Amino acid sequence: MSLRPGARAWAVWAAGLAAYVIAVLNRTSLGVAGLDAQHRFDVGASALASFAVLQLLVYAGLQIPVGLLLDRFGSLRLVVSGALVMAAGQALLAFADGITGAVVARVLVGAGDAMTFISVLRLVPHWFPARRVPLLTQLTGIVGQLGQVLSAVPLAALLAGPGWTAAFLSSAGAGVLVTLAAVAALHDTPERRMTSGDPVNLRKLGADVAHAWRHPGTRLGLWTHFTTQFTGTVFALMWGVPFLIAGEGLSRGTASTLLTLFVLVGMATGPVLGALVQRYPLRRSLLVLGIVGLNLGAWALVLLWPGRAPLPVLILLVVALGSGGPGSMIGFDYARTFNPPHRLGTATGVVNVGGFVASLLTIELVGLILDARTGGSADYHIADFRVAMSVQFLVAAVGLTGILRTRKLARRRLEEEEGIVIRPLRVALAERRGLAFSRAVKAESWRD
Repeated sequence: MSLRPGARAWAVWAAGLAAYVIAVLNRTSLGVAGLDAQHRFDVGASALASFAVLQLLVYAGLQIPVGLLLDRFGSLRLVVSGALVMAAGQALLAFADGITGAVVARVLVGAGDAMTFISVLRLVPHWFPARRVPLLTQLTGIVGQLGQVLSAVPLAALLAGPGWTAAFLSSAGAGVLVTLAAVAALHDTPERRMTSGDPVNLRKLGADVAHAWRHPGTRLGLWTHFTTQFTGTVFALMWGVPFLIAGEGLSRGTASTLLTLFVLVGMATGPVLGALVQRYPLRRSLLVLGIVGLNLGAWALVLLWPGRAPLPVLILLVVALGSGGPGSMIGFDYARTFNPPHRLGTATGVVNVGGFVASLLTIELVGLILDARTGGSADYHIADFRVAMSVQFLVAAVGLTGILRTRKLARRRLEEEEGIVIRPLRVALAERRGLAFSRAVKAESWRD
């Protein structure tokens, strides 16, 4: 018996979402195993950071090529390929006992991860009505972060119990399972199991990337993703657990609980932001700026706290960081609304570069600063992390500059092409208050 169209759409989305959950598990697994990796491979902080930076560099560098391949070959083939490549990387890491094997493994994880998220996002507008797309985009990004829970709890438990090889082989096995689920359930569109676009050539590649990049709305999406996502990614992917354990003196169990809270906050925040974006599409940048301010304010409180911060303050930090992932999804909504459907994969790839470039730069800078202060040992003090983590404010300043500039350009383009004028919020609120007052006066006059 065939599924009803609505149930079929949810089944397709669930299969893609499962693949993304495992991609996030694979992406964040090294962060949870960071201290174990330092001992296993006998490396310092900067070398360990280089593993994550290389993984993110591969991920970010492949976003635009993957976007072009997505427009050409569709979601199904890319999701399946990505899951298999990541499973191979995790299996290799399970048995690696030297730097070379670990490097190759993280390259494979980064490459497979690059194929997954934007391919799952591409499914949403094909299977659901346009009015649901902003909310489902948020849900895709946020529910996918359950992969961080899998790395923070069961993967961490396997590392502490059976050990390194069992932990990473389990992750590889999960990748094989979601591959089978994707093969069974995924369809690119309701009409076709697999879609094919125009052949990719250098001329079309250059034209698609150039058209996507030239629109300031795409660049606004990139800078939005850059600034909202990076600090949470740095925390979850690499330096959160070392910061909480070695810097703040928490136990591994408490650190894992805080990482789980980070994910849960994101899951709760995502639908709210999705509904707000759906209702107030012309005020998306205000949401973005508010999230950036919340993240930076929380980090300032923790880093300026004398000595180690108390647990309630660290909880506040994690709650603030949890909003960054949902905030970064607004960048993809810019890509969707400012680009035609045939260029959506390319534009989404351009946007997705932003947060991961910011993340890899920050991860490497934090590692270099820690090594400079400790001489390459893992004997960290809270003062070392206080200096190293402060580099995030410099990266955020670059991102905020990009947001403010491209927001102005995108609004100008919107006015020129569609005649839509976005008035300052204070003006719009004043007009609304004036209209409400006028209606109230008219109603009173009518009663008289």
